[in-house]
Amino acid sequence: MVQAQGAVSQATIKRTTLSTRKLIKIYGSGQTEVRALREVDLDLYKSELIIVLGPSGSGKSTLLNIIGGLDKPTSGQVLFDGTDLADGDDAALTRYRREHVGFVFQFYNLIPSLTAEENVALVTEIAKNPMAPRDALALVGLAERFTHFPAQLSGGEQQRVAVARAIAKRPEILLCDEPTGALDSKTGILVLEAIDRVNRELGTTTALITHNAGTADMAHRVISMIDGKIVEIRENAVRRAPSDLIW
Repeated sequence: MVQAQGAVSQATIKRTTLSTRKLIKIYGSGQTEVRALREVDLDLYKSELIIVLGPSGSGKSTLLNIIGGLDKPTSGQVLFDGTDLADGDDAALTRYRREHVGFVFQFYNLIPSLTAEENVALVTEIAKNPMAPRDALALVGLAERFTHFPAQLSGGEQQRVAVARAIAKRPEILLCDEPTGALDSKTGILVLEAIDRVNRELGTTTALITHNAGTADMAHRVISMIDGKIVEIRENAVRRAPSDLIW
């Protein structure tokens, strides 16, 4: 049974950060047509952490890309701060991504010739109100690794640098696409702890998509998708710390 889209406890919710309405995304046409999203309605709330679950092809990444301004829907609305992003041109979407959204992907995309601090500084140099790169790295548990290059860091440490880079510009929304997909369970938990800490301490609205259902208990809400549709929204009455998850 699908929970009402807007039904979230008042203790958790202060205000809506972003909403999608009747979101449709179609790739191709005719016999090659693929309906990646089918009238998706979703609200993201300030300071909450949601996890989006679903098999490959369920529409998780497509939804994330549209919410993040990396793609536009075929039809429907993406409402942020009173503006419909679906009507925005490329310049408007670029501005939205730069000023309001942080991204973390499965692969770290760090520049090998730059230190951890310098990789984070790439974002802070173009942000309006950034954190100091060292403060962002300290927030994800890398206070002693500022001067290390990516090759000197483990996979989990590199991913935490990527998290620090994403949040250093103080985005309203943090979008994480399979951030632990290339990591073992022990290392993955360290990355989830970093994301959880950012959500709690900065109040960043955070959406994390994954195949791993074991992560669901750390979220405020769990969104389940199949065939381009949201089939269930579940609220966790009690959240588990990442270290207590059954991986």
